[in-house]
Amino acid sequence: MAAASAVAAVAIPRAMRAGSRVSSSRSARRGVVASASPSKYASPNGAKPRALISVSDKTGMTDLAAGLAKLGYEVISTGGSAKAIDAAGVDVTPVDEVTDFPEMLDGRVKTLHPAVHGGILARRDVDSHVAAVKEHDIGYVDVVVVNLYPFRETVASGADFASCVENIDIGGPAMIRAAAKNHPFVYVLVDAEDYQPLLDHLSDENRSDEDDSKMRKKLAWKAYQHCASYDSVVAEYLWGEIGEGAPAPERSVPMTLMDTLRYGENPHQPAAVYADASLAEAEGAGVGRAILHHGKEMSYNNYLDAEAAYSCVSDFPTSDPSCVVVKHTNPCGVASASGCDGDILEAYRQAVRADPISAFGGIVAFNCELTAEMAKEIREFRSPTDDETRMFYEIVIAPSYTEEGLEVLKGKSKNLRILEAKPRLPSTTLRQVGGGWLQQASDSLLPEDIEFEVQSETQPTPEQLEALKFAWRCVKHVKSNAITVATKGRLLGMGSGQPNRVNSVRIALEKAADEVEGSVLASDAFFPFAWGDSVEIACQAGVKAIAHPGGAMRDQEAV
Repeated sequence: MAAASAVAAVAIPRAMRAGSRVSSSRSARRGVVASASPSKYASPNGAKPRALISVSDKTGMTDLAAGLAKLGYEVISTGGSAKAIDAAGVDVTPVDEVTDFPEMLDGRVKTLHPAVHGGILARRDVDSHVAAVKEHDIGYVDVVVVNLYPFRETVASGADFASCVENIDIGGPAMIRAAAKNHPFVYVLVDAEDYQPLLDHLSDENRSDEDDSKMRKKLAWKAYQHCASYDSVVAEYLWGEIGEGAPAPERSVPMTLMDTLRYGENPHQPAAVYADASLAEAEGAGVGRAILHHGKEMSYNNYLDAEAAYSCVSDFPTSDPSCVVVKHTNPCGVASASGCDGDILEAYRQAVRADPISAFGGIVAFNCELTAEMAKEIREFRSPTDDETRMFYEIVIAPSYTEEGLEVLKGKSKNLRILEAKPRLPSTTLRQVGGGWLQQASDSLLPEDIEFEVQSETQPTPEQLEALKFAWRCVKHVKSNAITVATKGRLLGMGSGQPNRVNSVRIALEKAADEVEGSVLASDAFFPFAWGDSVEIACQAGVKAIAHPGGAMRDQEAV
């Protein structure tokens, strides 16, 4: 308490200079320090412990200011933050009274001043620092509370380039970084979630030095991460203006922890899921941002399977309600209403019937709103293997649910995970390899974007061409070597992940069974051989049309 007494007995030169809008009675009150002394290092110029507050997002700000004032801090603030604090009845010192310099350049320069940064950066345990701030009559700043201009939100709103640039914060990051660097002496807050924990910490007279150090380090980490994420978005935006679609020479992706998962692919692997906070993902779409309405918490593998199912079904036009069933990231069943007399309920049934054994315990995805009628069908549908066992699923995912549909679906199982997600628009994708990352544009090509060139004398019928487009849409989402056998609007069988394409063809034909006659086939790569290979096997089984990328030396032999 000796430091607190010394502070109370000394005048506060800067806050009482001519031009201050703070009344003499307020100045006098600032000379009283609460019993919970915030700092063991008193300012050489006699200033009370100080908290500098300058935020764009003012959530919780006035409560924090009031709490700090009660603990004996002088609250310093800027612009709109100062007005809001004053309106809440909390004593506040405008920053220009600390700097003796007015805000200028339309607010671009407010806190970039030695009276601010000297007070933040001065090490209280270094004699030369103490002497310097004393010589220049600078008071220490013990708490810095800053969050940054809403640059990301400005860009996402569609604002023009000049407006976006104007929302690049300069003074804020400078204060945050300064406070974080000097965290042994300065608490730095960039997140409203930390406001009350800091007040509780400062109010605890029994807090240990170890606990204090841990809190300061955690706040410093969060501060630097806040700035790093902010700068990543600014860099992403500027490269988008000049990069002309080329890969950026350097790249960082801001991510926010959404949840800690039970485990990774195996029980011994810790795992987590992060939301991508880059501008490219500003829509907040995709499985990573899905709402979990019901069921057990998601696992690592659940996310992978849900992503596979939802990315596949999202490739189908919303004008054609469709259902995809996935097991171990591969679509084992796909059907569209256009192939089922316009009936999405029948499309669901046909998707399951394509491979009911694999569908059991799988993920069901829709590209349309899920209604009560659909939910009842999902809840009650029996496995085609015995017509008795109700189908079991890990996840159902759709872009939206009717209120009744959601309630009906919740009744299927307390463990069924029910996800709602906006479809993600095509963007770039990243994949990690040892020591690096691979980047590529998303595979956004759809059958509507492709010209199917007929290479054979026999021309496909319009129905066969439609079936080929459906099979082609599906095969994109099957793991290579990938083969799909289909008819109009229905997947009959698929073969995936085999080291040789012939085996994938055989598996797909086996799944199609009696329906293979008159069907079509799509392959994700060309056929290297003709006779005794995939093409001949498919034709002998009853396949009538085949789509593949071409490019093999023996393409004409296959034709």
